[in-house]
Amino acid sequence: MSNTTTRKSRPSAKPRSTRKNRPTPKTDYVVAIPTYRRSDVLERKTLTTLHQGHVPPSKIYIFVANPEEQATYEAHIPRHLYHKMVVGKLGISNQRQFISDYFPPKTCIVSLDDDIEGLYRRQSPQALSKITNLDTFFRQAFTRLHQENLYLWGVYPVCNPFFMKPNTTTKLRFIIGALHGYINRPDAKELKFRGKSDQKEDYEQSIQYFLKDGGVVRFNDVSIKTKFHAPGGLGRTQERLEANEKAARYLETTYPELVRVFHRKNGMAEVRLANVEGTRESDEPDKSDKP
Repeated sequence: MSNTTTRKSRPSAKPRSTRKNRPTPKTDYVVAIPTYRRSDVLERKTLTTLHQGHVPPSKIYIFVANPEEQATYEAHIPRHLYHKMVVGKLGISNQRQFISDYFPPKTCIVSLDDDIEGLYRRQSPQALSKITNLDTFFRQAFTRLHQENLYLWGVYPVCNPFFMKPNTTTKLRFIIGALHGYINRPDAKELKFRGKSDQKEDYEQSIQYFLKDGGVVRFNDVSIKTKFHAPGGLGRTQERLEANEKAARYLETTYPELVRVFHRKNGMAEVRLANVEGTRESDEPDKSDKP
């Protein structure tokens, strides 16, 4: 039997404007932290990182899975470290969709995992420096979104200066879910989480935004320090390996010209995105729904 697969034509990203001289955009933002069974980690890592990075607690929303989790978190986390705790949904895709539905359209949202230990900027192929003012960085990131007429920004997924690059791109790139920012469009059907790519929902989000908007912004000289697949929320187990395989195959089938699947030595299925650019248009009337 032949293994040859007939592939569909590559999906086209929506043309986008590269207008200049736009009014100064609003860069106020909120921080959304989805978390599950890791109240101690959240306080010790992400909340400490935000506090040290001059992010006001009034911007910080913590999203938990159920009322029992809420009671545990409220008992462990000092109230002055955040603005509001919200009971959302179980499962990362469900929770991310709940967060988008929770906030009004046009809200600038920074989404962080609960175990972020810091943001770092590449200084050279051998050196990193810690970003000390996260409030400023987040505002600058949303300013760049407005300048590019895009809606999703992210950082380099590996905190290693040798691989990081001193540039910012708008091509199709993986926007890691552990820390990213977006301008909320809860009614956009093309951006809804479908619940079929859990474990790799951030890959599908990257593709969806690229196809809808013509690009995504990635700061390739900035990355995060975190421990991926840490125990407590969703640890590395056989169940995780199987879920990754299922999600990767779903993405490859759904976006055959944009996704390739490969496997690491430990058996984990991973996804590689095609190196493509969105189509740009210039100087069309401004019809964006940005704030």
